[in-house]
Amino acid sequence: MARIAGVDLPRDKKIQYALPYIFGIGPSNSVKILAETGISPDARVRDLRDAEVARLRQVIERDYKVEGALRTEVAMNIKRLMDIGSYRGGRHRKNLPVRGQRTAHQRAHQEGTTAPPIAGKRSPC
Repeated sequence: MARIAGVDLPRDKKIQYALPYIFGIGPSNSVKILAETGISPDARVRDLRDAEVARLRQVIERDYKVEGALRTEVAMNIKRLMDIGSYRGGRHRKNLPVRGQRTAHQRAHQEGTTAPPIAGKRSPC
């Protein structure tokens, strides 16, 4: 099993579809990384040689912010928005939708004030 950036990639998948298991690498970045390293996108993870895994690891560590560092950066960006008192920061603080979604419908579920309905339970009406 190949371990890159602290993530064990699934052995039976093609490397093109296994790389997005790493937080911060999506399908398009996966294709770019494979083109840069010269590894075939159709190769299975279990068939990769140690040298190929080392090349992948080197490119990802050099050019991409992934896993813990990326999660930390995202959390710090959200914290900054809350600290400066911006509208988006206030929405994050209240656990409400940040990107303009409507809250007129299903608002209670988004706010967390009520639990979703339980299957088979009758209403008191």
